[in-house]
Amino acid sequence: MARGRNRFLHKIGVAFRKPELVVPYFRRRLRNRRIRTADHLTFYRQVMADDVKRKSARAAVGTPSEERWLALGKLQFDYLSQHGLASHHRMLEIGCGNLRAGWRFIEFLDPGNYTGVDISPEILFAAQQTIADRQLQDKVPSLFLVAGSRLGFLPAGYFDVAHAHSVFSHCPLDVIEATLVEVKPLLVVGGFFDFTYNKSEEGVWEFLREDFYYPTEVLVDLGRRLGYHAEPRSDWSYKQAKIRLTVPAVA
Repeated sequence: MARGRNRFLHKIGVAFRKPELVVPYFRRRLRNRRIRTADHLTFYRQVMADDVKRKSARAAVGTPSEERWLALGKLQFDYLSQHGLASHHRMLEIGCGNLRAGWRFIEFLDPGNYTGVDISPEILFAAQQTIADRQLQDKVPSLFLVAGSRLGFLPAGYFDVAHAHSVFSHCPLDVIEATLVEVKPLLVVGGFFDFTYNKSEEGVWEFLREDFYYPTEVLVDLGRRLGYHAEPRSDWSYKQAKIRLTVPAVA
């Protein structure tokens, strides 16, 4: 565990360099201490509920302005549509949020081919509104509220593509592993799962139970151990890094 960033002197240094972060830090710290649950997904569901209540659904997913919300959604869509996603594919989006990128996927895919899951009811209400606002009802997207990582209610060997943006950046390793285990049987042979994560050069570490950082090799090794072909995507250029997991013909 890389502990340097969580040491008191490091935090004092950050506070002097970026004083605008001090109040939000203590607000998050106090809020998170009040959430008394050992289960990470239950904890994070309450974090999202609080962020939606205090800010907005868009701010809760990290892009409070309309401009940034649209730009980051387009970035995700452009990458995936240029790197293997076809309109006839069936797509599963883990942590679909308020459809920041999802509405573009829904618009692009053939009717009925988009499925989104999320742990936050408040965010899914916002996703429903996005569908209505974008007049995408005829595309018949499916949205599901999930209590945890279990996805066994979805059909096996059904999806060509799975996608998770800025989801594993908020998950401990056991939740990531559980999700990878659940997604693999849902994908066709040759199907792939693209996900982003916070890349660390200092080992595995976390911040306020909300943000998690991993060396690339930790997640690549995990994917390979679970029977995927794992490939870091060096052509993805944004704050987080990206890995593609593919289901091989012979596991």
